[in-house]
Amino acid sequence: MVGQTRGMDASTLKDLQGPLKARYREDPDAAVVTLKADGELDGTGVACRVRTATALAEAGLHPATGGDGTQLCSGDMLLEALVACAGVTLRAVATSLGLDVSGRVYAEGDLDFRGTLGVAKDAPVGFRDIRLTFDLDSAASEDELATLLKLTERYCVVLQTIRSAPHTDVQMRTGVSGATTG
Repeated sequence: MVGQTRGMDASTLKDLQGPLKARYREDPDAAVVTLKADGELDGTGVACRVRTATALAEAGLHPATGGDGTQLCSGDMLLEALVACAGVTLRAVATSLGLDVSGRVYAEGDLDFRGTLGVAKDAPVGFRDIRLTFDLDSAASEDELATLLKLTERYCVVLQTIRSAPHTDVQMRTGVSGATTG
């Protein structure tokens, strides 16, 4: 399955997604999938190890909150997830539309670290603003590129999640040392 979507054209993408779309139309519940992530808290420092599909990522404090810059910042990881999702979505939409595009995707966000450090109660905790930018090379028309952007925005899971702020339940369990989710 690795590499199955590399070098894909519109016909191949339709062949791949067609049966899934038909199944989800017939059985909407089949389209609901629970994605999961888990992390292990560092017993000695201020870090959390998160297993990704291909590696173990260690997140820690951003230098603006006392970190030394050797660990991943979860804020950066959020922006990286946005770039990854937006890039994959844009490529899938471009493929479906038969558009040849290449280029880069950028995300940047503004944080006021006074909020997360508890320095100023009026400072927000979290990103104040996020900017997502596509620098594309393409012979597509302006109308085609406008459609590409509109559909990418519409179908990008991470972007829509950030924009919609879904209900999030937070809980704590004790006495489950060594328990993992999955």
